[in-house]
Amino acid sequence: MSGTGKLNHIRNIGFMAHIDAGKTTLTERILYYTGRTHKIGEVDDGEAVMDWMPQEQERGITITSAVTNCQWNNYDIHLIDTPGHVDFTIEVGRSLRVLDGVVALFCAVGGVEPQSETVWYQADKYRVPRIAYINKMDRIGADLFGTIEMMKEKLGARPVLLQLPLGQEDTFRGVIDLIGMKCIVWDQETYGATFVEQEIPEELLLNAREYREKIIEAIAEKDDVIADKYLSGNAIGEKEIIQALRKATIDLTLIPVLCGAALRNKCIQPLLDAIINFLPSPLDIPPISGINPKTGNRESRESSPDGHLAALAFKVAVHEGRNLIYLRIYSGKITVGEEIYNSSKGIKERISRIFLMHANKRERISSAQAGDIVATLGLKDTFTGNTLCSEKHPIILEPIEFYRPVMTVAVEPKTKVDQEKIDSALKKLSEEDPTFHVIFDEESGQTILSGMGELHLEILTNRLSREFNCQVTVGKPQVVYKETISSTVEVEEKFEKEINGTVHCGQVRLRLEPAERGEGIHFVSRLTDELLADDYVKAIEDGIREATLGGVLSGYPVVDLKATLIGAQHTEKMSSELGYKIAASMAFKKGCFMASPILLEPIMKVDVVIPEDNTGEIIGDLNARGGKVEEITAKGKIIILAALVPLKQMFGYSTDIRSATQGRGTFTMQFSHYDRAR
Repeated sequence: MSGTGKLNHIRNIGFMAHIDAGKTTLTERILYYTGRTHKIGEVDDGEAVMDWMPQEQERGITITSAVTNCQWNNYDIHLIDTPGHVDFTIEVGRSLRVLDGVVALFCAVGGVEPQSETVWYQADKYRVPRIAYINKMDRIGADLFGTIEMMKEKLGARPVLLQLPLGQEDTFRGVIDLIGMKCIVWDQETYGATFVEQEIPEELLLNAREYREKIIEAIAEKDDVIADKYLSGNAIGEKEIIQALRKATIDLTLIPVLCGAALRNKCIQPLLDAIINFLPSPLDIPPISGINPKTGNRESRESSPDGHLAALAFKVAVHEGRNLIYLRIYSGKITVGEEIYNSSKGIKERISRIFLMHANKRERISSAQAGDIVATLGLKDTFTGNTLCSEKHPIILEPIEFYRPVMTVAVEPKTKVDQEKIDSALKKLSEEDPTFHVIFDEESGQTILSGMGELHLEILTNRLSREFNCQVTVGKPQVVYKETISSTVEVEEKFEKEINGTVHCGQVRLRLEPAERGEGIHFVSRLTDELLADDYVKAIEDGIREATLGGVLSGYPVVDLKATLIGAQHTEKMSSELGYKIAASMAFKKGCFMASPILLEPIMKVDVVIPEDNTGEIIGDLNARGGKVEEITAKGKIIILAALVPLKQMFGYSTDIRSATQGRGTFTMQFSHYDRAR
């Protein structure tokens, strides 16, 4: 098969969803039906192939994104199963950055849940085409049409239903295929591997025709040829519908929707067909673009094995003490032993091994090319977000954005031996996970770990003991605060000192003003080039930004502030960049003291699912925690509360809510914004 032909038969896809929507369960069925595995691994039994970490098997959740590959109808599917828990959103974000298409899973009972919204908007950001799979149609309370309405309301999506369910809840047995106009019923004795196609029953035929008409109406709005045929009353065939719907899906204007019950082994094969039919190949997406570091110009790379190399490192994993670097190759090819260029760092690296991954299992290959997702060994200084390319034709691709940690814990090694090992272990873990930060506190002698939440930090400290044999004492989680100012001030400072035989001088006048929440630090200079050279202005800005790293109240970072340079004194032969930088830092610190500094705390968006009998008690508890209930939604005898609550009040909430609801209440939490601490 030619390079173009091979690329046309590749699908780089992933699964994304709220926690417990069934992503890993679905992945296990796909691997079984495509012949990649010979046994269906169950999440609840701790036997899922994709959940290979001990922490995943114990908790029954996905913690790290796992890469695998399989074949369906002569198409290569490279598949990434991502976590659903909000603490591990980075795994979803960096996977979406390198995927061509996504299957968004929704629980037919829960509908569009909070983390579903988060990952959906991440996919919007990277413009990733999607199809939707509404899972758990066999569950009590399953509501296919309610979930579709939620997709419209909460996600702003334009869903197009391709299947109708045969039966509902415990009688769900198959689907009506609206494009092919046939029933598909699965055989449970073969674990869903076989199915039969039947005529649509007479009593369901009229309804099926109506919904097929809706598919044609939707694609007719996007396709002139289909519109002409539709208005002329001409028949529109299956292939025409699939081609038009494929184009609309790749253009991000329509979302094909399928339904099923993965745990009951129903409706997996049509999903595989939909992945092939509607999601893009590497040839269907726009060429990747980036900046040429030599010229500063934007350049693009076509998806071709014959083009100049362009690959993105999107994940680092520690395997047997060595960094395994996951790459998405957009253009060109790589071979074992080849020297390649890390343009993000300006260094050369040599590839010692290349692997096709199947969760934590590795298959050695000698080369990989455009369209492939592989793992490599030998890249010692390459990390998440780095670009690999040809040194003669360099390019730097758009890096991956990371979330900032909102919670910390202090750890102390139990023995001297542990102290020697802990630094190396933490370095490897932070290289794996860009949302995990490590700081050594000189005053307390403690190592401070920062992460995205309680579970995130619990998993990381657990890995310290299990994988690296480091025994540590873990303190209570702490909130990561920030500082800002609440009034406007003008302040002037002068620095003059002899350093290494040279006098350095600088004098600046600043105006500090509060900014809106989330705006960060904004620097403006009112001075012209004639009054102060650009190099000095840049030094002043650097001094201010460095000073924001530690505030005047408790040493937390300063945010949401506008600093304006309104004056500067220049002393001939004495003024220097260092002098201005230090003067600016001094002025900033002094100004913050004068401008009524305040502490900001992280506020979390909390969604609580409880029985209606517990509504009053739980609302009262959230209010007592300083929370504000913003929305109450009733779904049968279940109540969903959406609230904003300070993070410091949410420690241990999982235990409290289970106790208050006899184990029937659950909640999810994600960062919303910073606000004034109470």
